[in-house]
Amino acid sequence: MKFKLLIVVLILSIFLIQCNNKKNSQQAKKTIEYAIVIHGGAGNASRDNIPEDLEQQYKNELGKALEIGENILKNNGSSLDAVEKTINYLENCPLFNSGKGAVFTHDGHNELDASIMDGRDLNAGAVAGVRDIKNPISAAREVMINSEHVLLSGKGASAFAKKQGLEIVDSSYFYTEKRWKSLQKILKAEKHGTVGCVALDKKGNLAAGTSTGGMTNKRYGRIGDSPIIGAGTYANNNTCAVSATGHGEFFIRYTVAHDISALMEYKNMSLNDAAELVINKKLAHINGNGGIIAVDKNGNIATVFNTNLMFRAFAKSSGEKEIAVF
Repeated sequence: MKFKLLIVVLILSIFLIQCNNKKNSQQAKKTIEYAIVIHGGAGNASRDNIPEDLEQQYKNELGKALEIGENILKNNGSSLDAVEKTINYLENCPLFNSGKGAVFTHDGHNELDASIMDGRDLNAGAVAGVRDIKNPISAAREVMINSEHVLLSGKGASAFAKKQGLEIVDSSYFYTEKRWKSLQKILKAEKHGTVGCVALDKKGNLAAGTSTGGMTNKRYGRIGDSPIIGAGTYANNNTCAVSATGHGEFFIRYTVAHDISALMEYKNMSLNDAAELVINKKLAHINGNGGIIAVDKNGNIATVFNTNLMFRAFAKSSGEKEIAVF
């Protein structure tokens, strides 16, 4: 009888220990209530090419954008709202190759691409090759929410955005002297650049968004990875949210954003290990230049790039914060 009682006590003790460990594990995962990461493009410029005052300008603008998104998350807002509003700010800033600061095509136009994804249900929306939508990321969200489609392009995307009440502007709005001069020089190393944001909100929902003007001197309606779900943007509540920047053709071929998520899901890799494998091994092996920002379901972040620099910033509910270029 005593032996049976001992066995019961032992089993009960093991059960209580397991429950306590599980509870502690869950609490550990919830220590990060929210997290947000942003990028403003990657490139191979050296410190000598970017004066200290210009670097500080970039950091200041990244800081302002980060604050917008963090405030939304801090006040129980959704990750989707944080992503959209943060990217809106970057789209309106002429320093970045997105929206107001978009580069010119070979024909002297600005053609913009953007996408957004909801990690809750894998819903997504994107626009490509648009010339008159002030904030393409907002148009992408409207496609996701108010249409049965994922990707709209050109005049059709503009007509849809106008119908949804988004701000349509004359193409001259996107003109900046800096970008025009870049086209005139027909740079040997064509300029790449993008802005993006990923976020985890207090409800545990992930979201990702990316917006770009593409590459200087692009032709024939070229579209890169930014509006392609799985290449430049991906979000899944079971794994992570990713936004990419770099040479889009490589990111499309290697479905970079989804690949990182898949490595986490199927090989149980950590976010950082998965990102390092894809960016610094798979892409680097084929000279695919660029980087990613990402956040996983537990608030861990990754900012991995194989170029000299990537404009980036992040903030967490724990108080951790960083703004960096090189």
